[in-house]
Amino acid sequence: MRTPERPARLTFPDNFLWGSATASYQIEGSPTRHGGGPSVWDEMCRQPGKVYRGHSGMTACDHYKFFKEDVAMMKDLGHKVYRFSLSWPRLFPEGVGRRNDDGYRFYNELVDELLKADIKPFITMFHWDYPHALFQRGGWMNPESPEWFEAYAKDAVGFLSDRVTDWITMNETVVFLIMGHLTGEHAPGIRFGRADVMLMLKHALLSHGRACMAIREHAKKAPRVSYAPVAGVDYPVTETPEAIEAARKSTFAASPSNFFWSPSLYFEPVLKGVWPEDAAAYLGADDPKITQAELAVMNQKIDVLGLNFYQGNPVEPSADGVTKVAPKVGEPRTGFEWPVTPDAIYWSVRFFWERYGVPLFITENGTSALDWVALDGRVHDGGRIDYTRRYLQWLHRATAEGIPVEGYTHWSLMDNFEWAEGYKQRFGMVHVDFETLKRTPKDSAYWYRDVIASNGESIW
Repeated sequence: MRTPERPARLTFPDNFLWGSATASYQIEGSPTRHGGGPSVWDEMCRQPGKVYRGHSGMTACDHYKFFKEDVAMMKDLGHKVYRFSLSWPRLFPEGVGRRNDDGYRFYNELVDELLKADIKPFITMFHWDYPHALFQRGGWMNPESPEWFEAYAKDAVGFLSDRVTDWITMNETVVFLIMGHLTGEHAPGIRFGRADVMLMLKHALLSHGRACMAIREHAKKAPRVSYAPVAGVDYPVTETPEAIEAARKSTFAASPSNFFWSPSLYFEPVLKGVWPEDAAAYLGADDPKITQAELAVMNQKIDVLGLNFYQGNPVEPSADGVTKVAPKVGEPRTGFEWPVTPDAIYWSVRFFWERYGVPLFITENGTSALDWVALDGRVHDGGRIDYTRRYLQWLHRATAEGIPVEGYTHWSLMDNFEWAEGYKQRFGMVHVDFETLKRTPKDSAYWYRDVIASNGESIW
């Protein structure tokens, strides 16, 4: 793995925001325990063989119960911003209509607790826990789904925007659509045809656009609106102009070999108001036939673009265009078997800034590691520290070159329910004993506290 040159200025930009990220179903415990309705993930966990060893998010980290202690822990660890998501079925048990007052009370108290701790709330409206009641009505395939999401967004922002200014509409559209509805690995765990999935994408992007409009219309304080797609890239092995251009083109091409994961499907309609031509050509009769009026709804102004980044694909130019570089024998990998590619975060930030010109925020980055509480009572996760240091060094290069990156929220604050992987993967900077729910900050949590205190200088 390469490392960037040591910069003249060692700190990140002034006012850079440091913190951590979580998602409702992964840490709170099921909304059904407190007056909410089931999500598609509650139902997924009931299906034999769908989740590792039959694990479920019924209790998870029970953040619903321990949120005050968790916020106090974040404050002690120096976090300045906390990205979390609202549980749609916790607030609306049927997805629309009847409100669950207990759900609103929880988020009201969580926001107040964060503000008392001088931690900025950064709210994601949808992080995959779709109301099961709406799924039974067709879910994202139903043409009414954008109206459902708009109504939910309007209500939530009306309730919390007297204190919250930062909003993300959706997290990783590609994952909840493709892994949830095409391959069936995630909830709802059903395989649909590609025409159906593309129709769902159309409705999801319309939902994003209508939520943006609802936020701007109903927010009590001037809002900052964001969107957080996956931001993987093809990145150049060498920094020649030819290699950089090949990687850039390869990143945004909706190629048949990786069509459904192409960023163009999830970025272009939102940030440019266009449907990729190569997507329409590839889909043929399965194309969702998006009109100009619909593209105008999707193409709402974004104040900051959230990038969830974990890995990239090394490429090099060749006579016929671009060649993917074969993995090296024994290349470093995370506990999730993802390749460790720290220099790719620089190219992700650079390519998306060059293409869309919207200020950026790293809304997720982190690693699953094999760690546990040692005999001395601590969790020594040196691998996570090295991983994060490397990625932050390359992110620093982007900011040093003038690319506007506003902040970084590490995934994740604490070990949690990792979707179909259950509790097998540990992404947290805080260890959670899932039998006792005891929290133990890992070595990385204290290392990260020093990073925050030094505004990044300690990574060098």
